Amino acid sequence: MSEQPPITLYTTASCPYCVAAKNFLRSRGLEWVEVRVDTDPAQRAVMRERSRRTSVPQIFIGPTHVGGYDDLIALDRRGGLQALLAGAA
Repeated sequence: MSEQPPITLYTTASCPYCVAAKNFLRSRGLEWVEVRVDTDPAQRAVMRERSRRTSVPQIFIGPTHVGGYDDLIALDRRGGLQALLAGAA
């Protein structure tokens, strides 16, 4: 069995979708690394480069860009979240 890939959330303090994404992940018993782009302009540039998006949250599971909160929920509803967490790209 492979180890779960790391979950990375690019967030800001005032983003309700960031809070919703963290609450969703917490409800699943998952842990993540939070990267605050409102306090670190260099990380905002990294987020833009990795995701090609400027909005937050931007969610990555391992190297896979999931997208934002709505994308995360849609992925879960169609059964894709568990596959990604299991290490399937």
